[in-house]
Amino acid sequence: MADITEPDGRTSATGSSNKSRHTKTARTSGGKGVHRRRFLGGMAGVALGAVAGAGGAFSLLTEAGKNKASAATNTATLTVPDLLEGTTSGSTTTFTLEAKTGTAEVVSGVTSSTMGYNQSFLGPTMKWTSGDTVLLNITNSLGEDTTVHFHGAHVPAKMDGGPQVAFSDGTTWSPTFTVKDEAKTLWYHPHALGTTAKQAVHGLAGMIIVEDDSTASSDLPSTYGTDDIPLIFQSLAADSSGDIKYNLTGYLGSGLSFPLLLNGTNVDDTTLTFTATKTRTRFRCLNASPSDIITIQRSDGGTLNQIATDQGYLTAATEVTSIRLVAGARAEFVLDLSDAVTLQAVVTTGWVRGGSGTYDVLAITASGTDTPDDLPSSLNTITRYDTSDFTARTITLGQSGATMLINGSAGTSMSSMAMISTTLGAKEIWTIKNSTQLEHSFHLHDVPYQVISINGEDPTGVDLGWFDTYEVVGGGSIEIAMEFTDFTDDTYMYMLHCHLLQHEDEGMMASLMVTES
Repeated sequence: MADITEPDGRTSATGSSNKSRHTKTARTSGGKGVHRRRFLGGMAGVALGAVAGAGGAFSLLTEAGKNKASAATNTATLTVPDLLEGTTSGSTTTFTLEAKTGTAEVVSGVTSSTMGYNQSFLGPTMKWTSGDTVLLNITNSLGEDTTVHFHGAHVPAKMDGGPQVAFSDGTTWSPTFTVKDEAKTLWYHPHALGTTAKQAVHGLAGMIIVEDDSTASSDLPSTYGTDDIPLIFQSLAADSSGDIKYNLTGYLGSGLSFPLLLNGTNVDDTTLTFTATKTRTRFRCLNASPSDIITIQRSDGGTLNQIATDQGYLTAATEVTSIRLVAGARAEFVLDLSDAVTLQAVVTTGWVRGGSGTYDVLAITASGTDTPDDLPSSLNTITRYDTSDFTARTITLGQSGATMLINGSAGTSMSSMAMISTTLGAKEIWTIKNSTQLEHSFHLHDVPYQVISINGEDPTGVDLGWFDTYEVVGGGSIEIAMEFTDFTDDTYMYMLHCHLLQHEDEGMMASLMVTES
């Protein structure tokens, strides 16, 4: 781990030695899950004292939790988010959502003020079918402006849910579009200027499953809640009264804890349980944390068969021992369960203060009596780009004090953003250069991209899949390649930004205008 300086001069830590997010190496820790809230709560005064004694710099407690392993003291059944039923008329399916306020237990035993879609915290899962038309009637009951961004979806810019389409309290936004995505795991969350972190950490997040009629989809588990299971991870921050923190000022408070939630349940000292009634079970993982990195692994060091990245199926199921998800990223894997398996989440701090350590989050009991067929030898065809004639750009992630920049501009308003202009059919290769020593998570709206290089090295394994969100370590760079298809607009723009939500709100966001050739 390398210490890095956040905008106010404090240090944070990033996995800057990692060449790739996904590894087939030994698991990070063999210990039981630490009770993270108790450990960090006891050390908070030490860290804050270091701030005063070292001119504003302190070393984060990023890995210490792993050295204080203890067994979880409680168990509870995994909550599976409800599946939102749509109403179909002709070729259009209509989904109804309401962004609303509520209360929930984020810190165990303490009531927090929260937000959710159709409920107090988080939101239901939507299923979209490739080729169908969807209409979403989304009502804002938050008391402030919001948007709903369909993260990873290939939709028109006007329907993408970026900050240009923010809508006020008491109004309903009704985007409609044809689903052009193939099978993949997407998610939805707010995206208004300056309030994305606040609204998302308070619970405005939900999963989207896109289905298609491909052979791979028919051969893989797909019964929601039975053998197709969403896992939504959130590493948050809260004070002792349960007030959820989302910005730099809030993270400076004393007495903070850093709860880890899985599908809305605090797993600091609780291992959730799931009984697998099918031998082969599919898990869809989403890191909905504002900034922290989540790595999923087995407690016994066994392998996971990863089948998908952000933007759909890999060419074939790939055995990995861990799956590293930067903020905003997704992945899918399957387990063939003959014995019990415990999944762990390793949390690595991505921004200023945060909770790190290894936690037993899901104990899976094997009760299936069926014998599944062999996994398909081929899931997808991915033709790697020949970028020799692609248009090249450099996108520089920077900072000026507490202000975050892209190409020298702070995107805290639409008029102040740097703007990238391209045309329909353009093929481009971008170098995403991190001129800071901070962790960043680069997300591109509109189209998926291929990773061409990671800190100067060629990608391998699952990094050869399709992405929309990828890690850029402090001082590092990635090259990505994409083709702009289907949609143009001379008014509405897509966004490109850091998906550490605090960095986005602090200005690390630019706009992308795709026009006719």
